[in-house]
Amino acid sequence: MRFLNKTVLVTALFCFSTLLYSADSDEHRENRTPEVLGFVEWVVMKDTALRLKSRLDTGAKTSSLHAVNVEPFEKEGEEWVSFQIPLGDHEDQPTEGEIEHESIILEFERPVERTVLIKRKGAPSQRRYVVRMEFCIGGSIHETQFSLADRGRFSYPVLLGRRFMRDDHILVDSTDSFMASKECDYSSLEELAEESQAQVIR
Repeated sequence: MRFLNKTVLVTALFCFSTLLYSADSDEHRENRTPEVLGFVEWVVMKDTALRLKSRLDTGAKTSSLHAVNVEPFEKEGEEWVSFQIPLGDHEDQPTEGEIEHESIILEFERPVERTVLIKRKGAPSQRRYVVRMEFCIGGSIHETQFSLADRGRFSYPVLLGRRFMRDDHILVDSTDSFMASKECDYSSLEELAEESQAQVIR
Protein backbone atom coordinates (compact mmCIF):
# COMPACT_ATOMS: atom_id res chain seq x y z
CA MET A 1 0.00 0.00 0.00
CA ARG A 2 2.85 2.39 0.85
CA PHE A 3 4.50 1.58 -2.46
CA LEU A 4 1.24 2.22 -4.28
CA ASN A 5 0.77 5.57 -2.54
CA LYS A 6 4.32 6.60 -3.38
CA THR A 7 3.80 5.62 -7.02
CA VAL A 8 0.57 7.60 -7.20
CA LEU A 9 2.29 10.61 -5.61
CA VAL A 10 5.23 10.53 -8.04
CA THR A 11 2.88 10.16 -11.00
CA ALA A 12 0.76 13.07 -9.82
CA LEU A 13 3.82 15.31 -9.35
CA PHE A 14 5.09 14.38 -12.82
CA CYS A 15 1.74 15.19 -14.43
CA PHE A 16 1.54 18.48 -12.53
CA SER A 17 5.03 19.56 -13.59
CA THR A 18 4.27 18.59 -17.19
CA LEU A 19 1.14 20.72 -17.15
CA LEU A 20 3.09 23.68 -15.77
CA TYR A 21 5.77 23.30 -18.47
CA SER A 22 3.15 23.02 -21.19
CA ALA A 23 1.32 26.09 -19.92
CA ASP A 24 4.56 28.06 -19.78
CA SER A 25 5.50 26.92 -23.29
CA ASP A 26 2.06 27.82 -24.61
CA GLU A 27 2.27 31.24 -22.99
CA HIS A 28 5.72 31.78 -24.50
CA ARG A 29 4.43 30.83 -27.94
CA GLU A 30 1.40 33.06 -27.56
CA ASN A 31 3.63 36.02 -26.70
CA ARG A 32 5.46 35.59 -30.00
CA THR A 33 3.27 36.82 -32.83
CA PRO A 34 3.98 34.68 -35.88
CA GLU A 35 4.89 36.41 -39.12
CA VAL A 36 2.85 35.33 -42.14
CA LEU A 37 4.70 35.21 -45.45
CA GLY A 38 3.68 34.08 -48.91
CA PHE A 39 4.97 30.89 -50.48
CA VAL A 40 7.26 33.07 -52.63
CA GLU A 41 9.17 36.06 -51.21
CA TRP A 42 12.25 38.15 -51.97
CA VAL A 43 15.33 37.51 -49.84
CA VAL A 44 18.46 39.66 -49.73
CA MET A 45 21.76 38.02 -48.79
CA LYS A 46 23.24 40.18 -46.05
CA ASP A 47 26.92 40.24 -47.09
CA THR A 48 26.29 41.33 -50.67
CA ALA A 49 22.77 42.81 -50.74
CA LEU A 50 22.09 40.30 -53.51
CA ARG A 51 18.34 39.97 -54.06
CA LEU A 52 17.03 36.50 -54.87
CA LYS A 53 13.60 34.98 -55.28
CA SER A 54 12.84 32.35 -52.63
CA ARG A 55 10.24 29.68 -52.19
CA LEU A 56 9.10 28.84 -48.66
CA ASP A 57 8.74 25.06 -48.69
CA THR A 58 7.26 23.25 -45.68
CA GLY A 59 8.19 19.96 -47.33
CA ALA A 60 11.92 20.64 -46.90
CA LYS A 61 13.69 20.66 -43.54
CA THR A 62 16.90 22.42 -44.53
CA SER A 63 17.04 25.55 -46.68
CA SER A 64 18.94 25.49 -49.97
CA LEU A 65 20.95 28.10 -51.87
CA HIS A 66 21.94 28.07 -55.53
CA ALA A 67 25.70 27.58 -55.82
CA VAL A 68 28.13 26.21 -58.40
CA ASN A 69 31.79 25.17 -58.35
CA VAL A 70 31.52 24.13 -54.72
CA GLU A 71 35.00 23.19 -53.48
CA PRO A 72 36.08 22.18 -49.96
CA PHE A 73 39.37 23.40 -48.46
CA GLU A 74 41.03 23.61 -45.06
CA LYS A 75 41.53 26.88 -43.21
CA GLU A 76 43.22 27.10 -39.82
CA GLY A 77 42.49 23.43 -39.18
CA GLU A 78 38.79 23.75 -40.02
CA GLU A 79 36.81 22.62 -43.04
CA TRP A 80 35.66 25.46 -45.28
CA VAL A 81 34.02 25.58 -48.67
CA SER A 82 34.25 28.01 -51.58
CA PHE A 83 31.42 28.47 -54.04
CA GLN A 84 30.07 30.80 -56.70
CA ILE A 85 26.68 32.36 -57.40
CA PRO A 86 26.41 33.26 -61.10
CA LEU A 87 23.78 35.96 -61.54
CA GLY A 88 23.05 34.84 -65.08
CA ASP A 89 21.22 31.75 -63.77
CA HIS A 90 18.52 33.89 -62.11
CA GLU A 91 18.17 37.42 -63.44
CA ASP A 92 16.37 38.94 -60.45
CA GLN A 93 18.73 41.81 -59.70
CA PRO A 94 17.51 45.25 -60.85
CA THR A 95 19.81 47.09 -63.24
CA GLU A 96 20.36 50.77 -63.95
CA GLY A 97 22.53 50.45 -67.03
CA GLU A 98 23.72 48.07 -69.72
CA ILE A 99 25.52 45.48 -67.56
CA GLU A 100 24.30 41.95 -68.21
CA HIS A 101 23.61 39.43 -65.45
CA GLU A 102 25.75 36.82 -67.21
CA SER A 103 28.86 38.92 -66.69
CA ILE A 104 28.70 38.79 -62.88
CA ILE A 105 29.73 35.86 -60.69
CA LEU A 106 29.94 36.34 -56.92
CA GLU A 107 32.46 34.23 -55.03
CA PHE A 108 32.01 33.14 -51.41
CA GLU A 109 33.88 31.29 -48.69
CA ARG A 110 32.17 29.85 -45.61
CA PRO A 111 33.00 27.37 -42.82
CA VAL A 112 31.23 24.04 -43.25
CA GLU A 113 28.50 23.39 -40.68
CA ARG A 114 27.92 19.79 -41.78
CA THR A 115 27.32 17.68 -44.86
CA VAL A 116 24.12 15.96 -45.94
CA LEU A 117 23.60 12.99 -48.23
CA ILE A 118 20.78 13.59 -50.72
CA LYS A 119 19.15 10.51 -52.26
CA ARG A 120 18.02 11.10 -55.84
CA LYS A 121 15.61 8.95 -57.82
CA GLY A 122 17.32 7.35 -60.79
CA ALA A 123 20.68 8.96 -59.98
CA PRO A 124 23.53 8.42 -57.53
CA SER A 125 23.24 9.98 -54.08
CA GLN A 126 24.79 13.42 -53.79
CA ARG A 127 26.70 14.83 -50.82
CA ARG A 128 26.07 18.51 -50.19
CA TYR A 129 27.84 20.99 -47.96
CA VAL A 130 25.80 23.02 -45.48
CA VAL A 131 26.85 26.54 -44.50
CA ARG A 132 25.31 29.20 -42.29
CA MET A 133 24.25 32.43 -44.02
CA GLU A 134 22.54 35.64 -42.94
CA PHE A 135 19.78 37.11 -45.06
CA CYS A 136 16.97 39.63 -44.93
CA ILE A 137 13.32 38.82 -45.54
CA GLY A 138 10.34 41.01 -44.76
CA GLY A 139 12.61 43.76 -43.46
CA SER A 140 14.20 41.53 -40.79
CA ILE A 141 17.61 39.86 -40.58
CA HIS A 142 17.66 36.07 -40.13
CA GLU A 143 20.29 33.37 -40.11
CA THR A 144 19.88 29.73 -41.06
CA GLN A 145 21.68 26.75 -42.55
CA PHE A 146 21.75 26.40 -46.34
CA SER A 147 22.72 23.33 -48.30
CA LEU A 148 24.66 24.34 -51.41
CA ALA A 149 23.20 22.95 -54.62
CA ASP A 150 23.04 23.83 -58.29
CA ARG A 151 19.51 25.21 -58.61
CA GLY A 152 20.10 26.75 -62.03
CA ARG A 153 17.30 24.73 -63.61
CA PHE A 154 14.80 25.68 -60.90
CA SER A 155 12.66 28.81 -60.81
CA TYR A 156 13.84 29.79 -57.32
CA PRO A 157 17.53 30.11 -56.41
CA VAL A 158 16.65 30.00 -52.71
CA LEU A 159 14.49 27.50 -50.89
CA LEU A 160 13.59 28.19 -47.25
CA GLY A 161 12.74 25.11 -45.23
CA ARG A 162 11.07 24.19 -41.96
CA ARG A 163 14.18 24.76 -39.83
CA PHE A 164 14.08 28.48 -40.68
CA MET A 165 10.30 28.69 -40.21
CA ARG A 166 10.44 26.93 -36.84
CA ASP A 167 13.36 28.91 -35.44
CA ASP A 168 12.01 32.27 -36.60
CA HIS A 169 8.30 31.62 -36.00
CA ILE A 170 7.16 31.92 -39.62
CA LEU A 171 3.79 30.86 -41.02
CA VAL A 172 3.27 30.37 -44.76
CA ASP A 173 0.18 31.27 -46.76
CA SER A 174 0.25 28.77 -49.61
CA THR A 175 -2.39 30.71 -51.56
CA ASP A 176 -0.46 33.96 -52.00
CA SER A 177 3.03 35.32 -52.68
CA PHE A 178 5.06 38.44 -51.84
CA MET A 179 3.08 39.13 -48.67
CA ALA A 180 5.97 40.64 -46.65
CA SER A 181 4.89 43.99 -45.24
CA LYS A 182 8.44 45.38 -45.25
CA GLU A 183 11.20 45.35 -47.84
CA CYS A 184 14.94 44.77 -47.52
CA ASP A 185 17.58 47.06 -49.01
CA TYR A 186 19.39 45.51 -51.97
CA SER A 187 22.14 46.46 -54.41
CA SER A 188 21.79 47.21 -58.09
CA LEU A 189 23.49 45.05 -60.71
CA GLU A 190 26.12 47.78 -61.17
CA GLU A 191 26.96 47.78 -57.45
CA LEU A 192 27.28 44.01 -57.47
CA ALA A 193 29.55 44.22 -60.52
CA GLU A 194 31.95 46.39 -58.52
CA GLU A 195 31.79 43.99 -55.60
CA SER A 196 32.44 40.96 -57.77
CA GLN A 197 35.75 42.51 -58.84
CA ALA A 198 36.85 42.86 -55.22
CA GLN A 199 37.96 40.14 -52.83
CA VAL A 200 36.10 36.92 -52.06
CA ILE A 201 33.09 37.42 -49.78
CA ARG A 202 33.65 35.82 -46.38
